[in-house]
Amino acid sequence: MNTTEFLMIASAIVPERDAIVFDGQRYSFERLQERVNRLANALSDLGIVRGDRIAAMQTNCNQLIELYFAVAQLDAIYVPINFRAKEDELATMLRIVEPSFLFLGERYLPLAAGGDLPNERIVMLDAAGADGRHTYEELLAAAEPDQMHFPEDDEDATTVIMFTSGTTSIPKGVQLTHDSFGTFLLTNVTPADPDVEETNLLTVPMYHVAGLQAALAAVFGGRTLVVMPQFDPEEWMQLAVRHRANRAMLVPTMLKRVMDHPRFQDYDLSSLDVITYGAAPMPVPVIRDAIEKFPDTRFINAFGQTETASTITMLPPDDHVLTGTPEQVETKLRRLASIGKPLDDVEVMIVTEDGEPVSGEEVGEIVARGPRIMSGYWRQEDATGDTIRSGWLYTGDLGWQDEDGYIYLSGRARDFIKRGGEMISPEEVEQTLAEHPGVAEAAVIGVPDLEWGEEVRAVVVRESASVGESELIEFCRERLAGFKRPRSVVFIDALPRNVMGKVMKRDLRDQFDYPVTSGGD
Repeated sequence: MNTTEFLMIASAIVPERDAIVFDGQRYSFERLQERVNRLANALSDLGIVRGDRIAAMQTNCNQLIELYFAVAQLDAIYVPINFRAKEDELATMLRIVEPSFLFLGERYLPLAAGGDLPNERIVMLDAAGADGRHTYEELLAAAEPDQMHFPEDDEDATTVIMFTSGTTSIPKGVQLTHDSFGTFLLTNVTPADPDVEETNLLTVPMYHVAGLQAALAAVFGGRTLVVMPQFDPEEWMQLAVRHRANRAMLVPTMLKRVMDHPRFQDYDLSSLDVITYGAAPMPVPVIRDAIEKFPDTRFINAFGQTETASTITMLPPDDHVLTGTPEQVETKLRRLASIGKPLDDVEVMIVTEDGEPVSGEEVGEIVARGPRIMSGYWRQEDATGDTIRSGWLYTGDLGWQDEDGYIYLSGRARDFIKRGGEMISPEEVEQTLAEHPGVAEAAVIGVPDLEWGEEVRAVVVRESASVGESELIEFCRERLAGFKRPRSVVFIDALPRNVMGKVMKRDLRDQFDYPVTSGGD
């Protein structure tokens, strides 16, 4: 299925329903389709053809959704750029994809000013088009609203190149096809229905696969999408109340910031039927707190990555309902630390270093296979070959699966700590530290050691100023095997995170990668 059909179907079924609410403006599905048609015609007049790349760098807005569908109409390729990228990073990404046009927010123009794209190849999304640059709204106003382009029926064609977060290496351009999105949506989302209305509050940035997937799901499902440019906890609560939002997606740090906000109790958030969380590990104490503070809300843990076009495993709402016999509650509490089970439209397996299925609950690498797996990294054949082997995508995430099929993360393969022949999961130690009342958040890294090769170091943000290194080491000693406990603890004010809440462990290693001098045996 070509993704342009998502909007065509919804605009035919619920034409007058609000599709997007942004910055005080409302855009019905009919109006959204008209604006997409205009933009596609304007791009065609500018010479855009099948396979051309169109890049965009801006915070969330209605124009980004319009731009994606217009580019898809022309069989071109949409390239969303992280709006937090620095000048050199932007230059690298543009050099990789060689876009025909770059759509920009005004605040990012200085970053692109010294690049290779001439001004006539830049379109301003929210400012006048001075010095030969185009203006978005002027392009739309001059274009034909009724003529629609119908792309070739090729669901295997690349529709998006989305860059990886670059937390551990130079970003790579992930090629996602129409089928990457269509397979997921057709399996997991109910199409637009004139008798069913929902409002989805979008906070996750649309340069991230979770944000783009959420936007496409809302369009296909005929949902009203309330778009936030960037996350702010109080603004999020205000919008949720004002628009009686039914659905939202939050990364764990966002959810915690909402619940920790001093005015949290002032807002009636009971309209939220579903909160999906993911993109970074969820500390069990945080989700338990959320279950208590959002008693009428169903929670979903969605796990995936850019290369899988979002979710491949899910912990469903029923597993977040902590009721039943003491044994059942204990089982559900244990499962809150998991990422759930594989979805029906993808195969997931845990394998050894040799690519063979692990035995029992052995830790191995999580691999996935199916029609929505990326087709490869743009112009990076070696990296593609390292990641896709015999049709399986090697995610780089380590985990294990219990007898009921629930998968538990153990950390990134490159983050695993190797101490004297023993493999230590940073995630397990982090979850243990999160249980201490004096710990706000923690990250665990391996540091060099002459005797053991590597030792465990915890980097901790304190909830209580009185908690110290020896107390936390002893806390872990009582709950973990001896070789797993931290040998040292350092305290910082905040963990370095990207916009999706993932801890930048590369930065922590750069800062704290020195031998252990305390907290020994």
